[in-house]
Amino acid sequence: MTRAYAETYLNDAMHNLGEAFDYAVNSCNFTADGFMELFIASGFADRFGKGNPKVVSGMSGTELVMEVVEKSGMVREFPAVQIEYDCSAEYWCGWILAYYQWFTARSFRDIHACVTMQEVLKLYPVMHEAAEEKFVDTVNAIIGRKNIQTKLQWQRKQCGYSQRELADKSGVNLRTLQQYESGAKDINKASAQTIVALANVLGCKAEDLLQPNNEIAE
Repeated sequence: MTRAYAETYLNDAMHNLGEAFDYAVNSCNFTADGFMELFIASGFADRFGKGNPKVVSGMSGTELVMEVVEKSGMVREFPAVQIEYDCSAEYWCGWILAYYQWFTARSFRDIHACVTMQEVLKLYPVMHEAAEEKFVDTVNAIIGRKNIQTKLQWQRKQCGYSQRELADKSGVNLRTLQQYESGAKDINKASAQTIVALANVLGCKAEDLLQPNNEIAE
């Protein structure tokens, strides 16, 4: 899978977005979703998501908040900068969100359209000590449960097959097929044999079934 940007910047990106959420929520009194909306509307989310060095590591998370607020046209005085930002649920929210965006290469706009920051914060008690990949799997499953259509599901419906028919024709286990369609399993991690078998039945290219940017089919 192609990542959003070079892993070289990932640690800085995770720390800075964590600091940004902590400062925005706990010092500036934004809600996590309110700051996320400003982050996206300002254009900084797009630059951050593409790994722009100036945005992911050239400024602190606190400076990022200030830039986002200024870009939004809001006029306000900013509270004093804190020294540490690594203990709160809000810090973890930004920290893990940066990892998820990097790992999946989805835009922050698309992520926020599927999962609210409040939903992410609710995962903190059980997820903040878990591996980052576990969070990715959990959020992908949440998205799947919201019935957001994957490329595999879209291709299957275009061909008029039921899940069982596609499973029978391709030789792919029905439960596995259902998990790929729901997002409970990452189809990008499926074997080449599985992808090719599905593509052959659906009459499409193998890459038409993958979610290189975890994009959702329209």
